[in-house]
Amino acid sequence: MKPQRTAPLTAPLIYADRLFPVDFATRAVARRLYAEVRDLPIVSPHGHTDPRWYADDAPFPDPARLFVTPDHYIFRMLYSQGVTLEEMGIPRKDGGVVEADARKIWRKFAENYHLFRGTPTRLWLDQAFAELFGMTVRLSKETADDYFDRISECLARPDFRPRALFERFKIEVIATTESPLDPLASHEAIKSSGWKGRVVTAYRPDPVVDPEFDGFKANLEAFGNLTRCDTFTWHGYLEAHRLRRAYFKQHGATSTDHGHVSAQTIDLPQADAERLFAKIIGGQFSEGDAELFRAQMLTEMARMSLDDGLVMQIHPGSMRNHNPQLYAKFGRDMGADIPTRTDYVRALKPLLDRFGNERDLTLILFTLDETSYSRELAPLAGHYPILRLGPAWWFYDSPEGMRRFRELTTETAGFYNTVGFNDDTRAFCSIPARHDVARRVDCAYLAELVVKHLLDEDEAREVAVDLAYNLAKKAYKL
Repeated sequence: MKPQRTAPLTAPLIYADRLFPVDFATRAVARRLYAEVRDLPIVSPHGHTDPRWYADDAPFPDPARLFVTPDHYIFRMLYSQGVTLEEMGIPRKDGGVVEADARKIWRKFAENYHLFRGTPTRLWLDQAFAELFGMTVRLSKETADDYFDRISECLARPDFRPRALFERFKIEVIATTESPLDPLASHEAIKSSGWKGRVVTAYRPDPVVDPEFDGFKANLEAFGNLTRCDTFTWHGYLEAHRLRRAYFKQHGATSTDHGHVSAQTIDLPQADAERLFAKIIGGQFSEGDAELFRAQMLTEMARMSLDDGLVMQIHPGSMRNHNPQLYAKFGRDMGADIPTRTDYVRALKPLLDRFGNERDLTLILFTLDETSYSRELAPLAGHYPILRLGPAWWFYDSPEGMRRFRELTTETAGFYNTVGFNDDTRAFCSIPARHDVARRVDCAYLAELVVKHLLDEDEAREVAVDLAYNLAKKAYKL
């Protein structure tokens, strides 16, 4: 008689077979595939971590500022349940009083940890707590101080400084994201320090491309001062972009990043583009004019990418700063960016008519609209040579989101018109967990194809390695 399987009296914080298929035959294949990719280096080509961490290599100050205050996944959930951003220590634009006691912030987070049940945030955090800090009991109101003390003790050690963690995490390369107005001083410092970690920048021109961006006209003036171009003329404005893109390439950039309201593109004759630009800088423009200008600039950025080789990323479909009171008090990126329906077939056609058949240009598409996966994105990427699909972004860099992406795109676009996994994180310690989750989900999906005899296991091993490592390196020219 076989012995009964019984659960441990005290459950571990994380399980070895998490996210793997339930049936044992498929799980066994998933385990074998995962063993091939588990320890591969991390390629993180689309991140939002602070380059000053790597430049200064200063200790992280405390658990709250390591995990809570930089992560909109965390504080947006707390805010939805009535916890104010002031209580979480998020700085106000007016310099008003916010909680400064890190232990109090941590306790508030711990008291509300149950809110994250079933979310990817819970997965990432539990894995970081267990693997980095050796925690074996769940975070709660009762364990909050134990967690705080343990993490604080670790953060005081040299092996928990940013560069040491970078190496411990097996990060081969990570990209940060900077505005054209950023002097890239931190990247200069990293380069001159002699440290071997590879941290590159990415060109995110939204502040000088979106007429509805706060301080747009002042940004154009600063853009001109930085490049010594007349950015209030169409020719000078485009030349300023070319110069800054070249400067970013000198600091390791291999990509650009565009967070537009929509995926709309247009290819105006030069005279019409100049007239539109004059209207924009004159300040007398409508919402339609602003959308038209952003659409034209996506086409201009594609033209420049064909010239300078930078890979282009588009992140459309987010209604930014949906909560005006929160935006007025705290500014951008406070967890109030909400997905909208997004059209790709018609919106991208002007750009694709011009550049879609180029083989020396790569345009990576992301989405916040899952309904477009099989209807639009997979057919487009399965045809046009320039297009690749980014498999996860923000709301959908989650186990079920990753699974749905594979199910809805693979039949039409295959695996090789995607770019592996891209983590969209501001929280440094979640990076290994995010990549681990993606590797587990992909191995689980591939295992099912194997047991259904749709893929041989040797092929699945190759695909697993490509999804975890090779595709991102190739797509982003890293």
